[in-house]
Amino acid sequence: MKPITLIIFLACLYGSAEAQIKKEYVNPGPGYTHAVVVTSGKTKTIYISGQVGEGEDLETQIRSSFMNLKKQLSDAGAQFSDVVKMNTYIVRYKESDLDIFRSVRKEILGEKDMPANTLVGVYSLYKDEYLVEMEAVAVINTK
Repeated sequence: MKPITLIIFLACLYGSAEAQIKKEYVNPGPGYTHAVVVTSGKTKTIYISGQVGEGEDLETQIRSSFMNLKKQLSDAGAQFSDVVKMNTYIVRYKESDLDIFRSVRKEILGEKDMPANTLVGVYSLYKDEYLVEMEAVAVINTK
């Protein structure tokens, strides 16, 4: 193959791959978006921004955060079973918080095919009343 032919071929290949990537912003808020759907070929990857929960205690806020994640996933065309990765941030984390988190997660997600999860103890979130924030990444096939 001649060098110029190879260069043209690679340029076309790169251009067609780049053209297939599409971003959709779901539920944009002031200064950020709740979810971004990235479509590449027949695969959609959904990035859900951190969702906080309402309530007086950690358990209630964890449950509320999961419900907020569920709404954002649904609005983006996904569900909990499509989630492959979660990050969870708990304010003033202590070991007993893990039991609370696992109990609520089991109630909502079950025990099978759990997504990868990172749980991080943090000093604070953007408002003092929030005790937990969760973000997620989901992957679905398009039809």
